[in-house]
Amino acid sequence: MSKFNPQAIRRAIIDMAYAGSTVHIGCAFSIVELIAVLYRDHLRVRVDQPDAPERDYLVLSKGHGVMAQYVCLAELGWLSQEDLANYFKDGTRLKGLADVHVPGVEATTGSLGHGLSVATGLALAAKLNHTDQMCYAVVGDGEINEGTIWEAALFATHFKLDNLVVIVDKNGFQAMGSTDEVMRLGNIEAKFAAFGFDAVTIDGHDENAIGAAYAAARRQRDGRPKAIVANTIKGKGVSFMENANIWHYTRLNSDTYRNAMNELGSAK
Repeated sequence: MSKFNPQAIRRAIIDMAYAGSTVHIGCAFSIVELIAVLYRDHLRVRVDQPDAPERDYLVLSKGHGVMAQYVCLAELGWLSQEDLANYFKDGTRLKGLADVHVPGVEATTGSLGHGLSVATGLALAAKLNHTDQMCYAVVGDGEINEGTIWEAALFATHFKLDNLVVIVDKNGFQAMGSTDEVMRLGNIEAKFAAFGFDAVTIDGHDENAIGAAYAAARRQRDGRPKAIVANTIKGKGVSFMENANIWHYTRLNSDTYRNAMNELGSAK
C-alpha cells in the first residue's frame, strides 16, 4: 500500500467511525485527497520530531474532519494503530475534534472560524523569524459564514502573509443543510480575491490539480496570501454517503459499515 493512499484513508476512517460509534464521516471524506497530497508531497515535517521548529504548519480549522488527519498522522508514525482503533472511546487521546495535545495537530479546533486566526498567527511568526515555513489552513465552506474568517483574511493581507494558504473544502453542505439553504456563499474565489488573496478554484479530488495548486502557492511569494477553493463531494467514495448530508451526524451500523467497506474495496 502506498503512503497516503486516499482509498486506504477512507477505509481507515470507516473503521474508526464504526469502532467509536461516532459521526462526521462525510466531512472527513471530502478532505481526504486535499490532506493526503499535502502530507505526501508538500508539507515539510520531520518524521522523528512532530514539533520540529522548522516544520510547515497544517491547521485543520474544520476540526470535525479530523479522522482524515489522524490517519495521515498514523502514516507518519506519530499515532499508532491502537490509537486509531480506540478512537472516541473512553480514555483515548483521539477525540472527535482536532486537539492540540495530539502530535502533529497544531490547534484545538471545532469551534468553527477560529482555526484560520491561529494559522495567520503562525504564518506571521514565520515571517518575523525570516523562515521559509508555509502555513496551510483547511476551512469548510459552511465555516466561512463566521466573521472571524474574514477578520483573519484582512489580517493576512495587511501583513502580506504570502506563506499562508487557505484551503476551502467546498462540499456544498454544513451541519444543518446545504450552504445554499443556510447562507448562500456566492463566488468564494472572487470573495478571497477581493480581500487581496491570490485565489484559484480546483477539483478537490484531482490529486494532480491539488499538487499543482500547492506547488504554485509555495512558489508565488508576491506579498499576497493564497486561497485554494476546492470543489469536493461530501461523503466522497461511498455512493450512499455522497451528497447525503445525513452522514454528517449518522452513525454506522453493521450493515452500513459492511456496505461502505465493500464499495471502497481493498486498500491498494
